[in-house]
Amino acid sequence: MGLIQVAEVLVADLRDLRFRAPVTHVYNPLVYARAPHVEYLRRFGSSPGAVVLLGMNPGPWGMAQTGVPFGEVNAVRNWLGIEGPVGKPRREHPKRPVQGFSCPHSEVSGARIWGWARALFGTPNRFFARFFVANYCPLLFIEESGRNRTPDKLPAAERGPLFAACDQALRKTAQELQVRQVIGIGVFAETRARVALEGLEVKIGRILHPSPANPQANSGWAKKATAQLSCYGVKLPGE
Repeated sequence: MGLIQVAEVLVADLRDLRFRAPVTHVYNPLVYARAPHVEYLRRFGSSPGAVVLLGMNPGPWGMAQTGVPFGEVNAVRNWLGIEGPVGKPRREHPKRPVQGFSCPHSEVSGARIWGWARALFGTPNRFFARFFVANYCPLLFIEESGRNRTPDKLPAAERGPLFAACDQALRKTAQELQVRQVIGIGVFAETRARVALEGLEVKIGRILHPSPANPQANSGWAKKATAQLSCYGVKLPGE
């Protein structure tokens, strides 16, 4: 099927889902930022046996702007070498505008992850020969105040169909890439990976989420993540 087709099926499966207050706006960058997202999959989503680093869902200044998981603008443009047209979500929150590659904000989580990858591997091709970065859920949920609402905080009636579609997409991704190991970036991603990939011969682990909202991540996140990966037997340059 290929990862581009997996994404297209996921978009179709999510199209008719509806979310109620306190969520007032839902962004799907797989739709309005399709061009850079497809370029990311085309260039980097084809290494069999890759270790998948799995995030939760888009950040407002990352994937919501560029269509790339943890897609901090400078990292996507200047290291991954990806840039493309980005449209607008169906309804845009005034406090969370989508400006694409003109966005002046930097997503700290994305800057930390791609900065870590660059420091260890030097080039994207060397990194993606071993790894692939994905998000479990492609939707960004925003409350009226502009605050993000993470998927785990949605009501059960809304989580059910959302998680079913995302589980299926993750399972297909793992099968397409012949994945042997998925590392959740944070507890939520690890938990969903264990559910979605049940029955497959895939090892699952977790590293510290790089969000600045996580106090443990604000001092030496890269070193901590490297140590955690080593504990799961993931070989990195210099080891």
